[in-house]
Amino acid sequence: MNLEEKQISSNTLFEGSFLNIHQDQILLPNGNQTQRVVVRHSGATCVLAVTDDERVVLVRQWRYAAGRALLEVPAGKLDAGEDPAECALRELAEETPYVAERVEYILKFYTAPGFCDEVIHLYRAVNIRPNSTLSPDQDEFVETVLLNREQARAAVENGEICDGKTLIALQYWFNE
Repeated sequence: MNLEEKQISSNTLFEGSFLNIHQDQILLPNGNQTQRVVVRHSGATCVLAVTDDERVVLVRQWRYAAGRALLEVPAGKLDAGEDPAECALRELAEETPYVAERVEYILKFYTAPGFCDEVIHLYRAVNIRPNSTLSPDQDEFVETVLLNREQARAAVENGEICDGKTLIALQYWFNE
């Protein structure tokens, strides 16, 4: 069965610093036309970093759209042309006191494919140590939180951790 929808035209509704919103006229597989509103995003990375004593490195930060502080794996937006692995290393060092020798690719996923093209690349940090000299962006206020597996599971169960990328990263860690 052919499921492909083809773009006929596109109108930019909004251009922002990290996303653009388009309204596209599309051709459906049955020949009919309709419109789709699409949020275009450059993509991001997130990092599963675990200390030698088996505690996951998380950051607590205020998320304005959610109206609350969330507990998340370190993550951030890809700069234009940036390698996702380099972004993962940078975000870990900017948002936490930790640096990694390297990162290993785990998987990539869409955050909200019904209306957004953002893809997040998940990496695992290898050989982390608290030695970062970088700082968060000027508009970022973060607190580093270390949790063992039991504490992380409890934080998921009680709703303290409810962010999609973090749930995916922790599920990977829980199943190791």
